[in-house]
Amino acid sequence: MLQKSSKSSNEGDQMDKYANIKAGEKGAWLSIIAYIVLSVVKLMVGWRSGSEALWADGLNNFTDIIASIAVLIGLRISQKPPDHDHRYGHFRAETIASLVASLIMFGIGIQVVAQSVSHFFNGTIVAPSMTAAWTAAICSVIMFIVYRVNRMLAQRIQNQALMAAALDNRSDALVSSGAFVGIIGASMGIVWLDPLAAAIVGVVICITAWGIFREATHALTDGFDETKLNEFKDTVLTIPGVESIIDMRARVHGNSILLDIIIGVDCNLNVTQSHDISDEIEKTLLEKHRLDHVHIHVEPIQKN
Repeated sequence: MLQKSSKSSNEGDQMDKYANIKAGEKGAWLSIIAYIVLSVVKLMVGWRSGSEALWADGLNNFTDIIASIAVLIGLRISQKPPDHDHRYGHFRAETIASLVASLIMFGIGIQVVAQSVSHFFNGTIVAPSMTAAWTAAICSVIMFIVYRVNRMLAQRIQNQALMAAALDNRSDALVSSGAFVGIIGASMGIVWLDPLAAAIVGVVICITAWGIFREATHALTDGFDETKLNEFKDTVLTIPGVESIIDMRARVHGNSILLDIIIGVDCNLNVTQSHDISDEIEKTLLEKHRLDHVHIHVEPIQKN
């Protein structure tokens, strides 16, 4: 039996990974600054104009401040190099940050829905001013720009936490657009549209939180996409000398993929030949799938 465990990225690749995480901080800071400004504006205008929808939208952005700070903290922790009790590094801090952010968002979302429903049924609805409507429209445009910037950055550096923040930016832009529609309708006499829009904002917050929560818990419990795993299997089976794949397991560690493989090779091969096959597997997986760590265990099998 031959076991080969190696990191498929060299020291330069590791430096690039940490540089990418550092670049991801810029996106987190962009979100934080945008959310601070927009939440203050929305809460002030929403309170003065009496708009439930804009007020809820402001609370939504307040939760996003907390979520973005959690992402920033996760990115900072992820930059710590491996140590004696974190041999794979600290990259999962990003996933934990996303999980914490989702729980905070759940709480605020439920509160927004409950408050909106309460105002809807107790009859304390007033028509907001047009100032609230234009505030929502302008904020929607700003958040869409922030979304585009963060999405491009997340795609470039392949960062899960920043991509989650970018998707949250997009939902915020859509929420503000919905608030704009609700406020316009309320100012035209359909006053119940404003609290209805606020309730929808709360639901969107909860849906967004659930998506982030589900993805984070899936990663933290070592869940992995079966489709990707099958792609890895197909790649390994193309390597000359690989007779079979006895077992293959993968897990996500932050933005890194860790892969464990047990392959079967001809029992007549010597150690050097088996080692060469392992090297070829590692090289191919790195080039084709950009994996970060591959552990290969070789089992001799009798060919038919």
